[in-house]
Amino acid sequence: MPGNTFGEAFRVTTFGESHGPAVGCVIDGCPPGFPLDLAAVQAQLARRRPGQSKLVTPRDEDDQIEVLSGLDRETGRTLGTPIAMLVRNADQRSSAYREMQHIYRPSHADFGYDAKYGIRAWEGGGRSSARETVGRVAAGAVAEQLLAARFAGFSITAWVERVHQVDARAAIDALAVTRAAVDASPTRCPHPASAAAIEQAILTAKAAGDSLGGNVRLVIHAVPPGLGEPVFDKLDALLAQAMLSLPACKAVEFGSGFAAADSSGLQHNDQYVWLDGRMTTVSNRSGGIQGGISNGMAVDLRLAFKPTATVLKPQPTADDAGNNIDLQAKGRHDPCVLPRAVPIVEAMAALVLVDCWLRQRGQVGDPWPGLKGPLR
Repeated sequence: MPGNTFGEAFRVTTFGESHGPAVGCVIDGCPPGFPLDLAAVQAQLARRRPGQSKLVTPRDEDDQIEVLSGLDRETGRTLGTPIAMLVRNADQRSSAYREMQHIYRPSHADFGYDAKYGIRAWEGGGRSSARETVGRVAAGAVAEQLLAARFAGFSITAWVERVHQVDARAAIDALAVTRAAVDASPTRCPHPASAAAIEQAILTAKAAGDSLGGNVRLVIHAVPPGLGEPVFDKLDALLAQAMLSLPACKAVEFGSGFAAADSSGLQHNDQYVWLDGRMTTVSNRSGGIQGGISNGMAVDLRLAFKPTATVLKPQPTADDAGNNIDLQAKGRHDPCVLPRAVPIVEAMAALVLVDCWLRQRGQVGDPWPGLKGPLR
């Protein structure tokens, strides 16, 4: 089946191309009666939108959300029916891509789409563009509100941990990062000195017509134990699939990640202990997931994003007529995708968790006490 829909109980379908009339999503399976805060949805879209700083693409989009269905007009509560949300594209410049419509840009999806469909939306990459993620962020903002209403203390925070050779990992207390600290810099790195160095690195690459990659870190607090399925739909497997579906994401690691290969079992094991009547672990090298099921510790993962594929220097490539040629790429692109990737990463994590929660509720009920919001 075409891969435009994500989730089982909370199903999200995204639609639209980079230079089409609009992009958006349809959510099916949202519980009824929830007072959806559209301002919070808009706030997450504002964190993702282009043109927000000199570090990102200058494409000028306000990304104003329109809700077409699924909400009660008087109360704003969800109806339990499909929620359709749309954002109109206002600043398309398809002409910038016309002379490249028969050229396969290096490290882009152009050839893959031609091979699969025999036709492609060459303007800005169509659905392979990060413009498609507007719908993900809108749906993720809905999912995040549901989770925060259900689980006391729930929070989901991503940030830029490294760009190219500027690594802020040692300077950041990962368990204490807040969105306010993340958004204090346009780099979305919560360590001021590292943020300044990252900003300079991105601007230097931009001036040289080049691009940079790096790492995004994600920590989710107050995830209850028991989420995730034991075999194929393990929580870490679902999160990995979600993150690797993002444009430019090339790798994901949980907890200790690849460093676990350098440890012994005695060094790496997370030992259980009762603390104040609650089961916990002394360490969290598992990243909050064991056997594919959440254990109540913070879910902790790191993502690697490659440098933006479009660079503004000539490169060898090929076209669809059998010619090997040189390409001078054009268009408006982020010199580094990481600052705008932060809310997209948060959105995908929220979509995975809300789907796991609703699947858990459907199979074994909802055993966690302390309901915070109007859901039941």
